[in-house]
Amino acid sequence: MSIDDVVPIPSESRFDGPQSVGLVRAESITFAAPPDEMELDCGQKLGPVTLAYETYGRLSPERDNAVLVLHALSGDGHAAGWHAPDDKKPGWWDLFIGPGKALDTTKYFVVSSNIIGGCKGSTGPGSPNPATGRPWGLKFPMVTIGDMVRAQVHLADHLGVPKWLSLVGGSMGGFQVLEWAVRYPERVASAIPLATAVHQSAQAIAFDEVGRQAIMADPNWAGGDYYGREAPRAGLAIARMIGHITYLSDEQMHAKFGRRLRERAAFAYDFLTDFEVESYLKYQGDSFVRRFDANSYLYITKAMDYFDLTAGGRSLLEVFEKVQAEFLVCSITSDWLYPTYQSKEIVRALKANGVPTTFVEIDAPHGHDSFFLPNEQLAGMMAGFLENVYRKARKGGSRFKVQGSK
Repeated sequence: MSIDDVVPIPSESRFDGPQSVGLVRAESITFAAPPDEMELDCGQKLGPVTLAYETYGRLSPERDNAVLVLHALSGDGHAAGWHAPDDKKPGWWDLFIGPGKALDTTKYFVVSSNIIGGCKGSTGPGSPNPATGRPWGLKFPMVTIGDMVRAQVHLADHLGVPKWLSLVGGSMGGFQVLEWAVRYPERVASAIPLATAVHQSAQAIAFDEVGRQAIMADPNWAGGDYYGREAPRAGLAIARMIGHITYLSDEQMHAKFGRRLRERAAFAYDFLTDFEVESYLKYQGDSFVRRFDANSYLYITKAMDYFDLTAGGRSLLEVFEKVQAEFLVCSITSDWLYPTYQSKEIVRALKANGVPTTFVEIDAPHGHDSFFLPNEQLAGMMAGFLENVYRKARKGGSRFKVQGSK
């Protein structure tokens, strides 16, 4: 299961339905224009920077109901609703965002932010380099999860949000949630990291590197300077196929495909597609290359591999020492990419610091990408958690005013 393979939405839930945010539009902000470029963790500067985003619902007069949704590797800022009536699919988390849903847009002002380094409206390697007017390619500076979050601070200021009621994100989105809560504790009231960790495991880094090597081995990659020419479609498709295997569970793969053959009764005894699972992975790769940039894949996966809250020899206990947010940490029983023990490490360190923390292991057979699928347990936990945090925020009132806020 992935963003490319979203469960079909019933007709009554389409853009004109009572539980849809309806037709939405992509928006963006541009900041860090020279000479005030954005300083990056790699030591370089970047500017101007454009960040794409979407919003659903309304910001309250008290500005205390804003929820920031952060996407995973292959996601974007289009998390809910429809850009046009004839769209085949809604935003990638439409199942959980909308009137009466877990992120109820009749109560909350939901913001979905894209990331710098991406290819869906934000500044990335495919964007024009101001110095040359041509796409950056590999001249684009290396960005980190921390850089992505610093860019989102500009978005929060632009929207007039002094403090997020909550941050929600799975996988790489969870990295951003954790980074926000640690780096800007005074601006986060609560956090919901899903199926994530405080850093990549060696196994996750290994899969990312194989994907990057597949892209760079494609002759069309041309050292990253392929814009205006044939893109490295084959390499990117292979990278996506490799990554997608890690998102599924053995149980789901067996239930969905087993050893069933694809449109044939016996083996072909050649290198054409024999098995259903082969056909599925090729479909995932082919659909991915139509909407994603290969260089962005390189940059984003490297940012994920660099992410480490314990960098510099700090313990998790020290990392979470200044956290002010209340936490709901969720793992997935069948997730072997970010298994439950990694979420429990987060929980133990938070609780050791006295941080109010709820932990739930979601029982789902679909692997890492289970948080893209309908799940009553996950929806109910998020809805109840947010309602409780919102009720406290309304009682606290002035605590949503941070120093320097508008």
